[in-house]
Amino acid sequence: MCELKYNADGLIPVVTVDAVTDEVLMQAYMNKEAFDMTMETGDAWYWSRSRGKLWHKGEESGHFQRVVSVCADCDFDCLLLRVRQVGGIACHTGNRSCFFNELKTFGEKPGETAVLRVLDETIKDRAAHPREGSYTNYLLDKGVEKICKKVGEESTEAVIAAMKGDNTELSGEIADLLYHLFVLMQARGLEYSDVLKVLGNRHACGADTPAREAKPKKNPK
Repeated sequence: MCELKYNADGLIPVVTVDAVTDEVLMQAYMNKEAFDMTMETGDAWYWSRSRGKLWHKGEESGHFQRVVSVCADCDFDCLLLRVRQVGGIACHTGNRSCFFNELKTFGEKPGETAVLRVLDETIKDRAAHPREGSYTNYLLDKGVEKICKKVGEESTEAVIAAMKGDNTELSGEIADLLYHLFVLMQARGLEYSDVLKVLGNRHACGADTPAREAKPKKNPK
C-alpha cells in the first residue's frame, strides 16, 4: 500500500458513502491514529477538529459505521469509506446524510437509488413493528404464496402498460412490481444488496443480459 499524504496538520480528508447506494453520508478527517484504528477495528474512526481528539463514530449516538472498504484517491491525499450506517443516520442533526442543505438545482432532479434503501428499511420496520392497516404487514402475514401472486399480477400489469405504449403508467407499474419484490425479499430473508451483488458480479464478468450465465472474461492472447 502506498503511503498516504497527510496535510500540514497531519490530517487527510475522508468522504464516507453508503456501501449499497453510494449515497454521500458525510465528510470528515482522519489522522494516522484514526486511520490505523479504522483499519484495525473495521469501524470508522475520525479526528474531531472541533474537540481536538480521536472520534469513534457512533460512540455517543450509537450510529456506528461498519466499514466495508477503504479506498484512496489517485494522489493518496483523500480517502473514500464505504460503510454500513447503523441506525440509518450519519449526521449529528438526525438527518440521514450531512448533505441536506440544497442550495440550487439545475434542471429536473433524476430519481435517486437511495429510495430503494428507504423502501427496504420501511418494509423491515413494518416486519419488526407491525402497524394496524399496513398493506405490507397484510402481505407478510399472508405469506410467500400470496406475495408471489401479487408479483405475478404486477408483472402482467407492467407488460400491459408497456404494450399500450404508456410510459407514465409503465413507470407506476414497475414501481409497484419493485415494491412487491422487496416485500418478497423480506418474507424470504433475502437482502436486496445480495441481488445487487449478483448484478455486479455479472457486470464484472461481462454479462449484459439477465439470462446469460456470468463467466470470467477470457484474456485476449
